[in-house]
Amino acid sequence: MSLLKHKFSRVIAAAAIAAGLSAPAFAQETPVAIGISGWTGFAPLTLAKEAGIFKKNGLDVTIKKIPQISRHLAIASGDIQCAATTVETWIVWNANGVAGTQLFKMDQGMGSDGIVARNSITSVADLKGKTIAASGPGTSPYFFLSWVLKKNGMSIKDIKHVTLEPAPAANAFVAGTGDLDAAVTYEPYLSLVNSKPESGKLMADSLKYPAVFDTFGCTPKFIKDNPKAAKALTESYFEALDMIKADKMKAFGIMGADVKQTAEAFEKSQSKIMWADREENMKFFNGQIQAFNAEAAPLLLETGVIKAIPANLNALFDTSFLKK
Repeated sequence: MSLLKHKFSRVIAAAAIAAGLSAPAFAQETPVAIGISGWTGFAPLTLAKEAGIFKKNGLDVTIKKIPQISRHLAIASGDIQCAATTVETWIVWNANGVAGTQLFKMDQGMGSDGIVARNSITSVADLKGKTIAASGPGTSPYFFLSWVLKKNGMSIKDIKHVTLEPAPAANAFVAGTGDLDAAVTYEPYLSLVNSKPESGKLMADSLKYPAVFDTFGCTPKFIKDNPKAAKALTESYFEALDMIKADKMKAFGIMGADVKQTAEAFEKSQSKIMWADREENMKFFNGQIQAFNAEAAPLLLETGVIKAIPANLNALFDTSFLKK
């Protein structure tokens, strides 16, 4: 080999090594683990992952299905850094020492959450003394049940509570097991109950009792250490909504597959959900969440879910990442 060729080969090799060393740094994605449930309203997060939206925006996302009742434990342990859950749950977590900051509103139940009861029960007042299945204290179903009872002059002490997650609660209610008089569940499991009118009927839902608002948030540390990732998570959600608008059946197919539904079945499940776009987010965090928290926090205190209301409820959300 000539000296010129030898030098040329060394230059090429050095360039290749340099490229190999720099490529991973250039393409590095911020890892983030997100805790959710199978709730239909959280599906845009699944869409953002499966459609490559998160990856395109520089995120290496892992989605973990964790029951709401134990999701805060996963945050506290560091197993996840972010989560989707209901607004009042952020109050509960923060009141109990698990810090979390909401970044954006995801959805609002418009009849997608409900209390189903046996056909012999004719009103919410008739639930007094009855056996009702719902998730445990600190969860959305438990809160929704407490909220509906409160609005009808009762409390959780006036019923017999059986702890069952939304899917098992719906299945047990339809199967007639557990001596249940009523159950609290949500989509897609609410559709199962509604398809079996002989088992019971819808007694109250989140359309008549607007108390189900879902938001996405992360630990303050993650947000402080990864502001670009927090912004990317927010924008990825809005891009997922854009994809739903652009090709809804394709999007429904991807989201439905995650909960073993066809695109058509998922379309039906999401019909009673309102996903929040950027404009709706700005409205929600400019008055609506404050009004809701003013009622929710005292109810959580009254039901013993929290021992004290956080000093500043407005500190539980950060709207700076909503701006384009």
